[in-house]
Amino acid sequence: MIDLRSDTITMPSPGMRKAIAAAEVGDDVFSEDPTVNRLEKTVADMLSAEAALFVPSGSMGNQICVKIHTQPGDEVVLEEGSHVYNNETAGMAFLSSVQVVPVAGKNGALTVEDIRKVIRPDVYYMPRTRLVCLENTHNRAGGTIVPLEVVRSISSFAKSENLALHLDGARLWNAVVASEWTGAEYCRHFDSVSVCFSKGLGAPVGSAIVGSSPLIAEARHYRKLFGGGMRQAGILAAAALYALKNNIDRLAEDHEKAKTLARDLAGVEELSIDEATVQTNIVRINISGTGRTVDEMLELIEKNGVRLTRGGYDSVRAVTHMDVEMREIRQAATIIKDTVRHGS
Repeated sequence: MIDLRSDTITMPSPGMRKAIAAAEVGDDVFSEDPTVNRLEKTVADMLSAEAALFVPSGSMGNQICVKIHTQPGDEVVLEEGSHVYNNETAGMAFLSSVQVVPVAGKNGALTVEDIRKVIRPDVYYMPRTRLVCLENTHNRAGGTIVPLEVVRSISSFAKSENLALHLDGARLWNAVVASEWTGAEYCRHFDSVSVCFSKGLGAPVGSAIVGSSPLIAEARHYRKLFGGGMRQAGILAAAALYALKNNIDRLAEDHEKAKTLARDLAGVEELSIDEATVQTNIVRINISGTGRTVDEMLELIEKNGVRLTRGGYDSVRAVTHMDVEMREIRQAATIIKDTVRHGS
């Protein structure tokens, strides 16, 4: 079975398992786990932030940051396909009691004008706009990159309007590898950033929040409140450290796999792929031309040996990763083509 459902399905490599087994540990709730402390310093240094906090998941990282930046009844502006809005079980409403203004962007990116149009006037009977959330790479847009120049303009505007700016950077490492700028150059425009170790980098668990020292101190409080305080977490932090050291540059291989898959499927009349949006490791495949539903296509393709996930109401999604080889990508393309053409 060729599994292209997500880059979260990877298994720890032998080298990563050795790092886990050798990890020095302590009690992280007391800030006494040396490996966690080293991970947090490493991530903060990489992204030129004052401090960082290790958290169990990207969803928790995002939700902690929303909680810090808002008060109940405030409003959050974000792109309508954002993970924090669609894939975190209404966490903003449940945990922070805020409401969301979803705005349609282009390939997952918003502009200053998009945001300006929905900011609430300062009148007592309206909610207060307090936070803008961006996502890079943008999952639902197909792993597209929000350009640095766009972030610069939004950051400047947010400051002028006294708005906080948060980045869901779960796949920021992919964006960095596919771009000419560094993570530090990108992250300095945000008040808070979450990054993930368990997607393309192949660690089994974990994300980090980066920001100012006061923000991270408050984030530590909410991490405990949300149930994310961990004890001998160094065994997880060791995997993340190994991933940061060994698995960032190789993301370029995953990007080439995604482009190969998109090219191999581009000639299938019943399928539609916007190859311009295949910028990192995600491929969205419109299947409306097949005359079948998404669920039907997913079932048929899996029956023939390839696992994909839903990409939208008329599309499926393939995500390339380190545990699938280029030959398997080409094999997957052949299976998908044959399934579409023969209908079984």
